[in-house]
Amino acid sequence: MTVPKALDAPHRPPSIFGPEYRAATLGILLVITLIAFEGMSVGVVMPDIAKELNALDLYGISFSAFLIASLFANVVAGLWSDRRGYPLPFLAGVVLFVTGMALAGAAQSAVMFLVARAVQGLGAGAAVVALLVMIARVYPGHVRPRAFAAVSAAWVLPAMVGPAVAGFVATQWDWRFVFYGIIPLVVPALVMLVPALRLQSAPAESTSGRSASGESAVDASAGSSSGESASGRSASDESVRGPRSRPVAMTLAATATAGGAGVLLHGVDRVHLTPVPGTVEAVVGLAFLVYGLYRLLPPGALRFVRGLPTTVLMRGFFSAAFFGVNSFIPLALEVVKGFELSQAGVALTTGALGWSAGSYLQSRQDGAAAHRRIRLGAASLMIAILVCLLCVLPGVTGWIAVPAWIAAGFGMGFGMTTVSVTALQQSPVSEQGANSAALSVSDQLGSALSIGVAGALVNVIGHSAGQIATGFVVICALMGGIALMATLLAGRTR
Repeated sequence: MTVPKALDAPHRPPSIFGPEYRAATLGILLVITLIAFEGMSVGVVMPDIAKELNALDLYGISFSAFLIASLFANVVAGLWSDRRGYPLPFLAGVVLFVTGMALAGAAQSAVMFLVARAVQGLGAGAAVVALLVMIARVYPGHVRPRAFAAVSAAWVLPAMVGPAVAGFVATQWDWRFVFYGIIPLVVPALVMLVPALRLQSAPAESTSGRSASGESAVDASAGSSSGESASGRSASDESVRGPRSRPVAMTLAATATAGGAGVLLHGVDRVHLTPVPGTVEAVVGLAFLVYGLYRLLPPGALRFVRGLPTTVLMRGFFSAAFFGVNSFIPLALEVVKGFELSQAGVALTTGALGWSAGSYLQSRQDGAAAHRRIRLGAASLMIAILVCLLCVLPGVTGWIAVPAWIAAGFGMGFGMTTVSVTALQQSPVSEQGANSAALSVSDQLGSALSIGVAGALVNVIGHSAGQIATGFVVICALMGGIALMATLLAGRTR
């Protein structure tokens, strides 16, 4: 019997946790985990923050400030990474994120906390985009899909344990330690990433000038779900320069989008106090927002043109409906039903479990038409929101929010992941990066606007327990309507 030669052994591609990439992989995953933990935790402790800082009127806008700033940083840091490399955008993002965490922990007023949230958003948006570019430059093409899948997985653990841990820390010590506790953990992440940050040139297959910055977090999640990643493109395909090669136009569009969203939400919040100035402000903000979106989204998106334009907008509908309710569940359960913070966080944790289950099931449905999967996800989300509405009604236990939010998370995982995969399948190779960025813009903007408008509704209706219950019902009805629109429009994604 002949002894097999070494050349006959099957080739095994290097692992992202092998000696060559272990430090970079652990550093990337730790940074993503910390950013995700902050995002999942702040919703749980916001009721306590609002009470101590007398900032209940800024409850919604504090979430929106983070998302709007992150949206702006996503685009600008992506362009910066393409032009100058990823180290400076990443380091700037980390510094801003840590500064924002320190400011939030030290905040003595509502305005200071709002500023801290915006600084956190700038840092998180820049750091995440730079990390994804880092993956494209550090790992060879056949390893990148595994790295993107690991990044997606890094969001799961914080989603499951973050709310419970944040609630425990805030109950046992103080909500400020939720922010302070993350800061020291950034140091080991930076130490592990030093070798990657010192790289002076990208691998040969990554130096073709491709717009890696377009591969946002949504691209990573889509790639891991569908078994394909934009990072696997050939050098010839990547050399085609798409819409993201226009840095001035993209920066102006990002500025108009972020600024317009902020002005719009501020105007909406002022309408109940000063109707005429608030209305004028809202109209001006809407005008800037429409201009920015016209430049950032695929042509025809604002008119719901069939195919890719509607698919990209669908991600915004999903995010708006889900997070518009998700952000106010802890407030409703604590104020109306008397839940502890750790108990209120259970609903958010179970939502993450449903999301994971929906994403997994979606990946096993290759034979089903994409638009039907999107419709099923949107319909599940709509029904779950309407059931969650019951949790603040007299005689109904607040724990009904738990099964309702499992169903909502399932709808998000099943439908929203399908949206991401479908958008990339509908995109020409030379525009996959730009359309991934458009998905991210739609996602963050949908969340920011819905949470901001919901916060304004709470301010209009009032802050007593009964009024917050009424406000939560109105919010659920509004977000359920958005989910219904997504259900009806799903057919136009074909």
